[in-house]
Amino acid sequence: MYENGEGVEKSDTQAVHLFRKAAEQGDADAQYALGYAYANGAGVKKSDTQAVAWYQKAADQGDEDAQNSLGFMYEKGRGVEKSNTQAVTWYQKAAEQGNAIAQYNLAVAYENGTGIEKSNTEAVKWYRKAAEQGDADAQYNLGTMYENGDGVKKSYAEALGWYRKAAEQGHAVGQYNLGAMYEDGIGVEKSDTEAVKWYRKAAEQGDADAQYALGLAYDNGYGVKKSLTQAAFWYQKAAEQGDARAQFNIGVMYERGDGVKKSNTQALEWYRKAAEQGLDTAQLNLGVMYENGNSVEKSASKAMYWYQKAADQGYAPAKKALKQSHSPLNVLRNLIKKA
Repeated sequence: MYENGEGVEKSDTQAVHLFRKAAEQGDADAQYALGYAYANGAGVKKSDTQAVAWYQKAADQGDEDAQNSLGFMYEKGRGVEKSNTQAVTWYQKAAEQGNAIAQYNLAVAYENGTGIEKSNTEAVKWYRKAAEQGDADAQYNLGTMYENGDGVKKSYAEALGWYRKAAEQGHAVGQYNLGAMYEDGIGVEKSDTEAVKWYRKAAEQGDADAQYALGLAYDNGYGVKKSLTQAAFWYQKAAEQGDARAQFNIGVMYERGDGVKKSNTQALEWYRKAAEQGLDTAQLNLGVMYENGNSVEKSASKAMYWYQKAADQGYAPAKKALKQSHSPLNVLRNLIKKA
């Protein structure tokens, strides 16, 4: 009652007092609740050591939530020496009792071979159990297993179904993947409109891939009315999260003045960010800006440096730029397309 403020003024401190009394008498639910309070500093000074001690007492009595939480503490090395093997042991105990979070955690351990021998088949088994209980992360991961054919026969239809379940619960990456399947017509009839719908949902949650994809949709008028302003808006969002493709594209838009006020300074900044991540098109454009002295001191050596970086990746226009003694700018404008 005190914990949730039911019928009384909410008080974490009073809740902890009551939990402690019951916990000391051996009540497993109270022991778990007290462990949770210590782990999160709710109504008591945070102490991972105390959290582990109370989780252990409850877990030993078979409390599934405590078993899962104890597994988490072992996995992260909080209040106890880190041990993936012990983490798996406790996840397994809770998972076998039907705890969806533990089932998901156990599946991740099997997929990554962390604390237990790697097995995609076992991972699928436990992802499915959690997914069928409505765990969105498990639904998404099960979708990826079906899409890639890991531990299960490859099936785009199954992947689509599980991505949809996760997406409908608001899982951002699930929404992005569902949008991508609609865009490419994989496992479902191609629909740019549906793709944009799901990209937008994920983009609004901050998913960089979705923001980039939504930018592309606006840039090209796929599934939505073309708008360079909106394209620039979403490219910028993704670029600020470090997406190299978006950094390059927003750089192009600044250089051209498409959807934003023309600015070679901004173009240079974004080309540099993408180039430093290894994007060949950005390396080439950055080289052009150095060769022509666009918002930067003209430097043939720096231009050659970036041309070489792109050429080393096999980018043909960069190879051509290296061979030419004159400025490649006009050639590049005809060759370079947005990523």
